[in-house]
Amino acid sequence: MPVRTLAAITLAVAALAAQPVPAAAEGLAGAYLAARSANEKADFRIAADYYQRALIRDPGNPALMESTIQALVALGDFRRAQPVARQMRAAGFRSQLAAIVLLVDAASRRDYLRVAEAASAEGEVGPLVDALVTAWSEIGLGRMSEALAALDALAARPGMAGFAAYHKALALASVGDFEGAAGLLSGEAAGPLRLTRRGVIGFAQILSQLERQADALELLDEAFAGGSDPTIAALRVALSAGRAVPFTLVREATDGLAEVFYTVALALQGEAADSFTLLYSRTAEALRPDHVDAVLLSARLLDGLGQPALATEAYSRVPPDSLSFHAAEIGRAEALYRMGRTDAALAALGTLAASHPDEPSVHITLGDLLRREERFDEASQAYDRAVALIGTPVQRHWSLFYARGITHEREKRWALAEADFLTALELEPDQPDVLNYLGYSWVEMRLNLDRALAMIERAAAAEPDNGYITDSLAWVLYRLGRYVDAVPHMERAVQLMPTDPILNDHLGDIYWAVGRRVEARFQWRRALQFEPAEDEAPRIRRKLEVGLDAVLAEEGEPPLAISSGAP
Repeated sequence: MPVRTLAAITLAVAALAAQPVPAAAEGLAGAYLAARSANEKADFRIAADYYQRALIRDPGNPALMESTIQALVALGDFRRAQPVARQMRAAGFRSQLAAIVLLVDAASRRDYLRVAEAASAEGEVGPLVDALVTAWSEIGLGRMSEALAALDALAARPGMAGFAAYHKALALASVGDFEGAAGLLSGEAAGPLRLTRRGVIGFAQILSQLERQADALELLDEAFAGGSDPTIAALRVALSAGRAVPFTLVREATDGLAEVFYTVALALQGEAADSFTLLYSRTAEALRPDHVDAVLLSARLLDGLGQPALATEAYSRVPPDSLSFHAAEIGRAEALYRMGRTDAALAALGTLAASHPDEPSVHITLGDLLRREERFDEASQAYDRAVALIGTPVQRHWSLFYARGITHEREKRWALAEADFLTALELEPDQPDVLNYLGYSWVEMRLNLDRALAMIERAAAAEPDNGYITDSLAWVLYRLGRYVDAVPHMERAVQLMPTDPILNDHLGDIYWAVGRRVEARFQWRRALQFEPAEDEAPRIRRKLEVGLDAVLAEEGEPPLAISSGAP
């Protein structure tokens, strides 16, 4: 199903929550405005608090009720959302979010009649979700024929066949019909499906139940070639040993309901606002607290919304015995770092490196954080460990060699850095960042200038609006003595990044080289205004005093000269 269609079906919730709330009294207005401000910043904890305060002053306001529920669901606090949802229902107000909250409450009590009512009352949640929830409710009530009929009816609707087939397969597998489920997931019964990671795992479990371990292994190899996912690795071990892997994706109807909201959340990613997608991932969590994939999705969404503290709380919910624990701890450490808690982030990764010594991603993340802190020697050691663990590198490992190359370059171990950059380019030949970094480094060392120019031209063609790469292109032309050619590129770089001191300084040098001395001094003054690094500022001031030619002479550098090879 196209995600645009899905968003159109579901986005009414966000529109409702965005409605303005009339505020007659000063106390109500203050609480409401504070809540709106917090909600716009995705600070759901503060938003929920102030919305509830406003609701006390105006308890019959439906828009306030809706906004309160939205903030509480975004927090994952369905318990506090339930009385507000019941209040809305009792007052006769229609609300998708209230219906979802009441659905979760009924599902927690395995009251599938109430679940069906929550979904079907005037089609409150949305056509897709309503139909899927109805089907899983029927399964919860033991009415499999009615459930399959509901899914078949959904498949006949435009754009919904894929969702219907996937959930029909899960439904069949949940009652032991693994043959029927495999036929659907393979695409033989209703056409090809695009399976998510979770869907592939479920399909592999189903094939295992059919004693088709070889087919399951082939499926995993096709979907996860070269990966180091511990969940996939454990599944491979079991399948290779010939063991029957239990089907755990959906154990009962409530698990199926959780898959409904998780499936929708995945489809909404990148199509709807993260704050809206979060409502669906939080609902999946509430329906199935051990749904680690939903927990991780919520945590990533919260981090993306600029709420690292809430993200760390979500990541912390993944238990240490989970095969996804290392992924959660990596996410938690990165969120801690964004909160400014560098020591806590590094401590978490250090502990994780000790408990998961053979997981490359742990050492890569540790290296990244150490590199950002300019602890290059320690970062190199972490990257070395990761390189040793990956064995033969494949395309996706280019970023590891690129990161280690940067670290070696900062350590002034150029031979090692250059080798890593070249390895990264062997793995990903047209990667703009690597082309630019290596090419610019060669330019600064006045090495391989023609080759550097060709590399940077490729990088600039791939990312024409990247100010740093455009600067590199201008600078290599400058180093080659092609000053006139360098001017438009350097001017473009400064247009792209007008407050960067290095780029303004470079433009000053290039203007000086083509005889535009007044403009050169203007650019050097601009560079000083933008706070250049301590070791760069004195040189810029000296150029303002005596000019670039004199500074080059003082430094023992060759004078400016037009290249005979310039066109």
